[in-house]
Formats: sequence, structure tokens, C-alpha cells
Amino acid sequence: MSTFEHLLAERTKRMGASAIREILKVVSQPGMISLAGGFPAPDSFPLELMNELSVRVLEKYGSRALQYDLTEGFIPLREALVGYFERINLEVPAEKILISSGSQGFLDAIGKVLITKGDKIGVEAPTYLGALQAFNPYEPLYTRIHMDEDGVIPESLEETVTKENVKFVYLVPTFQNPSGRTTTLDRRKKIADILQKYNVLAIEDDPYSALRFRGIPVPPLKSFAPEHVVYTGTLSKVLAPGLRIGFIAAPELIRKWLVLAKQGVDLHTSTFNQAIASEYIAGGYLYEHLPKIIQLYKPKQEAMLKAMESHFPSDFKWSRPEGGMFIWAEGPENSDMEKIYWKCVERKVAFVPGKFFFTVKGEGSETMRLNFTMVDNDKIEHAVMTISEILKENL
Repeated sequence: MSTFEHLLAERTKRMGASAIREILKVVSQPGMISLAGGFPAPDSFPLELMNELSVRVLEKYGSRALQYDLTEGFIPLREALVGYFERINLEVPAEKILISSGSQGFLDAIGKVLITKGDKIGVEAPTYLGALQAFNPYEPLYTRIHMDEDGVIPESLEETVTKENVKFVYLVPTFQNPSGRTTTLDRRKKIADILQKYNVLAIEDDPYSALRFRGIPVPPLKSFAPEHVVYTGTLSKVLAPGLRIGFIAAPELIRKWLVLAKQGVDLHTSTFNQAIASEYIAGGYLYEHLPKIIQLYKPKQEAMLKAMESHFPSDFKWSRPEGGMFIWAEGPENSDMEKIYWKCVERKVAFVPGKFFFTVKGEGSETMRLNFTMVDNDKIEHAVMTISEILKENL
């Protein structure tokens, strides 16, 4: 039998399967209650609209919706996104907006365009695992930026960019995955000052800010340092992830190279899906549907927080986000949440051990990420009680 191991590129050694996806294969077991994934609830998809939008797209654009299109993105969608950006305090003309196949495709393009082997990248601790997966094949080194309950600590960021000579910093400032934390307005202004003072580029990943249940929205980091921030958003959480629609606003040089990188990967994002998205936004359906998503998720988050308050051990602490999809819990130092995870799986409950979101091996063993979007309130209560019992039995 032939083997082609010798043909694999050196970079494949850095392209491991997602640790989370591997560890959570058990989630598909019958009867499993999963607080693990980061999926939007199927009930959040505007299914009743999709037929109408599809018919409208074909009537309005005809064969154009099925044809090759610009790498930069379908022009009607980019024009619709101008108003979307204005609502979040960003002024970006349509010709400066790029469309990607979800924000994940964009993260890979950033890695391809910016990372040379050995470059240092500043990332939050914890950080989004999907970004690490996108960057890892390009062989960077990671340097941590410290966080607390108010998000990124500006002093830590400044120390990182002055002492480590980072190529760029990657941040999820609003309802961060995995921690749920939001970097405060005051800190965003300080971070913007640091980026501009030291001429540092930041990647601002913003998938969750539309999912705000309470509190006052915080403007994107890019609004305070427009020429030093690459902003990326997605419609995966407010329309449907299967359509794979992400969007980017970047400084001109970065934008140019992202277009070139995308040309070599997929030419362009699905024209038909972009046309669906353009009608969804331009027709006002996004802003009609978003409150329904909030009404769906807010009670679930409240149920989880209430259950944790009632049942979790007293030596645990956890985030209380004003929105998003995740709650982050931290146990006593030196506790091992991966061991707890496997004991929970035996009793048909799953979550994500937090250690997978750290770049330093051995860090974060005492943490866990809990998702509430995919489970109803009764199951949330049962799952939290089960986790709490196992924690008390084993810690």
C-alpha cells in the first residue's frame, strides 16, 4: 500500500485538528446535554424569510446571482453594509468593504499575508481557538495580553507591543469567545492610543456585539483608531452560519493584500448567498429579526447564571456578560477541568475545558467555557446541577 507522508508540507505539523472538535465528538451521543458548542440556536434562523428572500434574489438579479463575481464582494451587499457599519459608529464606504467566506476565511488570509515564521503575535489570554488554528500553519510565536473582568488590560498591551516587537495583536473586545468579557469604553480609548502611539496593527474580531441583552453598546475599537485596526464581523450569529458571510474593513494596504490572498483561495464568496444577505440587510429584516434572537437567548443566559448561583461551589467565580453566547467559570487553582469534563460526559453533560483557549501549555486547567444558546432552560438547570455535583465530589 502506497503512502504519501513524505509529500506533506512542513507546515502540516502545525495543522492539528481542533482540540475542541475532537474532545467534543462525544456530544453527539444520544441523550447528551451540551453546553459545549458555540453554535447559534436553529430557532434563531429566519427560516420563514428564506424562501421569500431566495425568490426576490432570483427575480431581482437573475443569472447574476449565480455567476462569478468580484473578489471584493457583491456590490449590493457591500452597499447594504455601509448602513450596518454606521449603526455601530463606523464610517466605511462600500468600495472599502470586503466580503469573506465567514470570518474564519479572513483569519487565514491575515495569517497568509502578515505572518512570517517566528513572528510574534499578541493575543488575549484566553483567546479564540479558531484564530490560533488559522494562524498556526504560518508558524508564529504567541505572546499573551492579560485580561480581567473589564477585558484587555491596556498596560499589559503596551508592555507587549513595546517589549515583544509583535507583528500585530488579535483581539475580541466584545462578548469575547471564550470568556464573554467586554473591554470597557475607557480601555478601548487607551488601547487605541497605544496602537497609534507605537504604530501597531490590531485585528478586531467582532462576531457577537449584536447579541446584547442589556447595558449600553460600546463602539468598536476601530472607531477610535481607524487606520490601525482591521475590523471583521459576520452574519453567522444574526442570519445563518451556513451561508458563510463575513465582512472586513481594513487599512488600504492590508485590504489590497487580503483581496489578492482571497483570489488564490476561492475567487469570491458565494454570489447567491451574498445576494440573500444583501436583501436581508437592505430590506430591514435584520433589524426586525434581531430582537427575536435576543428574546430567545436572554432567558437562557439568565437561567444559566441563576443555576450557577444556586448550585456551583462557593470557591468558583464566573463572568456575567451583558450579551454574547458564553459564560466563563474559574475554579480553585490547580484544579483540572478536563478530568471533570470526562466525568460529566459519563453523566451525559458536556462543556469545554478552558485550557484549550490558552497558548501556554498547562495554563487555564482550572477554567471552563459554558454555552447556553443550544439548550432549553430546563436542560440548562439540569446540566449545571450535574456539573456542580461532580465538582463538589471531585475538588
